[in-house]
Amino acid sequence: MKIVISANGADLDAPASPVFGRCPTYVFVDTETMDFEAVENPAITAAGGAGIQAAQFVVERGAQAVVTGNVGPNAFNVFQSAGVAVYLFSGGTVRQAMEACQAGQLPAAGGASASAHAGMGMGRGVGMGMGRGAGMGMGRRAAVPPAPPTSPSLSGSAGSREEEITDLKDMAGELRKQLAEVIERLDRLEKGG
Repeated sequence: MKIVISANGADLDAPASPVFGRCPTYVFVDTETMDFEAVENPAITAAGGAGIQAAQFVVERGAQAVVTGNVGPNAFNVFQSAGVAVYLFSGGTVRQAMEACQAGQLPAAGGASASAHAGMGMGRGVGMGMGRGAGMGMGRRAAVPPAPPTSPSLSGSAGSREEEITDLKDMAGELRKQLAEVIERLDRLEKGG
């Protein structure tokens, strides 16, 4: 199984990160071979939508499970739609997180474990005012199709797998459009327009 662990470093002995969308690194581990790859989070400096972008990145790289300290609602929705399990881990190294996941000792997240924008931090100049009636559309879920039925394994007919891939690509495209609209509107508001 290919799992990904949010991390504050690039190896198995690095500290696991308490946040998902804005953690510095994702460590992808093949639990059968113990091969791993550390990849910088491409969404860490995103002005907005880091959780969605990071979740899409992780899904596109083939993760079947995510281990993290916390996951926000937007990232959780992406994982749920893709059939990717999310497990919560607090404190320890990437190796300890992976071992706990393999042993079935981690609680599965039944939903978001952090509020939207929780990982943005104060003082960065981003995230203030979101969700305060500004009409940004940040809670619209109508554009995201419901999650297709999934099973823990990736087995199934080639047709259903191809359909799921097509559905996920369509969903990713829709999320990218929504993100572009939010960023465009934010830019206009910041410029006084």
